[in-house]
Amino acid sequence: MTQITLTEHNSIAHLRINRPDKLNALDAAMMDTLAMRCREIEHSTARVVILSGEGRAFCAGGDIEAWSGNTPAAFADHWVRQGHVAFDALARLLQPVIAVLDGHTLGGGLELAACADLRIGEDHIKIGQPESALGIIPGWSGTQRAARRFGTQAVRRMALMGEVFTAHEALILGIIDHVVPSGTAMAKAETMAQRILARSPQATRLAKMMINAAEGEETGRIIEAMAGQIAAGSKDLTEGLSAFRAKRSPDFTKEGS
Repeated sequence: MTQITLTEHNSIAHLRINRPDKLNALDAAMMDTLAMRCREIEHSTARVVILSGEGRAFCAGGDIEAWSGNTPAAFADHWVRQGHVAFDALARLLQPVIAVLDGHTLGGGLELAACADLRIGEDHIKIGQPESALGIIPGWSGTQRAARRFGTQAVRRMALMGEVFTAHEALILGIIDHVVPSGTAMAKAETMAQRILARSPQATRLAKMMINAAEGEETGRIIEAMAGQIAAGSKDLTEGLSAFRAKRSPDFTKEGS
């Protein structure tokens, strides 16, 4: 069974965690698959991504059985780093990502939700970071990206005291953007996706890139990508390439170059 599925319909990519018997807990193979799926989305025609989980949990975080036997070095060098590769790929997609939180969202599951641009929570869910009760810390940017996107005080309450928030509390704290009745989050996500699709694709993509840069998310790559796009559309590039192929010196003094 494929545990991270990807389908596309009408410019919307549906990225789904499909391990309901383990509350969608992530293991190493699933993180590799998530990173691969994100690469597929980057090269697809999708303009919006809806992220969801199968069953009664959005994602229970990292599978304890998958990491608890690791040595400290292996835990840091492989488990944590591997998670960052996958989660960074999701957070840095060019397309806006909407997370459908229709089940409990805990630990690494909350870190996964933090990668999305927008989060919808059904009114029955619980949200928190229980890691310190296990003697571990949030390791997939739960103290970094989550703090940037949710605010440091909300993260302190979850990470230091183990507070678990209801959907309505999470809405007030800015952890989620909408609370909807149980069973309706996916419909809400589809409606939000349609609003995004009605807007300029390029403006939406550039706006997301600039917002990510403001948060410190891959700032260097964003600046170089945007500058590269400007340079690639200039007459200077046309002249430079023409001169290179003709084995002559380029003339950049032409009007409009």
